[in-house]
Amino acid sequence: MAADPKALRIIYMGTPDFAVAPLKALVDAGYNVVAVVTMPDKPAGRGLKLQESAVKKYAVAAGLNVIQPESLKSDDFVQVLFELRPDLGIVVAFKMLPSKVFSLPTYGTFNLHASLLPQYRGAAPINWAIINGETETGVTTFLLNPRMDEGEIIERRTVAIEPNDNAGTMHDKLMKTGAELVLKSVEKLVSDDFVAEPQQLPHGAQLKPAPKIFKETCHIDFNANGKTIINLIRGLSPYPAAWAELAENISESGDTDRGSVKIFSATFEPMHVVGTPGTVSIENGKMRIECGDGYIVPQMVQPAGKQRMDVKGYINGLRYSGKLCFK
Repeated sequence: MAADPKALRIIYMGTPDFAVAPLKALVDAGYNVVAVVTMPDKPAGRGLKLQESAVKKYAVAAGLNVIQPESLKSDDFVQVLFELRPDLGIVVAFKMLPSKVFSLPTYGTFNLHASLLPQYRGAAPINWAIINGETETGVTTFLLNPRMDEGEIIERRTVAIEPNDNAGTMHDKLMKTGAELVLKSVEKLVSDDFVAEPQQLPHGAQLKPAPKIFKETCHIDFNANGKTIINLIRGLSPYPAAWAELAENISESGDTDRGSVKIFSATFEPMHVVGTPGTVSIENGKMRIECGDGYIVPQMVQPAGKQRMDVKGYINGLRYSGKLCFK
């Protein structure tokens, strides 16, 4: 006879905003969350004031038991979990767990991942799906094993990526769908006929990873075609944001003045170009940047050291005497 899913003693592990919605869904639905594990408070800002994770803030407000281990491998932490007698562990946007932690609950531990596994395993699945020009992605729940994002699948849901979506809008869409999938997965996991499915790549498909995003990943190469550049901008907006370096020839000797500019949104005008990629033209409050097969037209930008602004405000603040070019 299948167990009552709402009688399960659940340990929930997560840290950022993405992990709040599934936790809230569990609490609102009456599931028995006996503890919430999140990362220790960290100093942030100019005053280095300790900042609580989004998950901790919600958990404290909801009156849940919060655990913040310094080390996930420590015997003390494992003993605390053991004494909670967990039936199920749920992980959303958290660190990789040691086997002695994820294997402790009776039904094991499952993870919610923001892609259609096995595609986009790794730290930044939402970003890379958009950067690569995908038209759909999704969320997957899978049982944890010692290999990163390679466990057997419980459930998946597909979510469309619309042309105007960016990493921020997809984060919110997948967060909502993911919260629903977590509830469904708990019910499915304890059902009498549940059988987890091994991850399988469709025949002929190429495996696409989702590694961590670094600053150099975000640099715009204006030699690329317009579609590639727009997808990069969308996939990195609003954070960490695509960027390029603006250079201006200000003297006959060729000296330049440079400044980094983040681009949060832009459009693409396809056409034949004969100039140098990155070259900027400004007319009637509009900036056009030459690329491999047309022009990138920025809409929202942020110059280094300044606030985010529309491109008209940015143009009004520019002071230049020579040729502008993004590098």
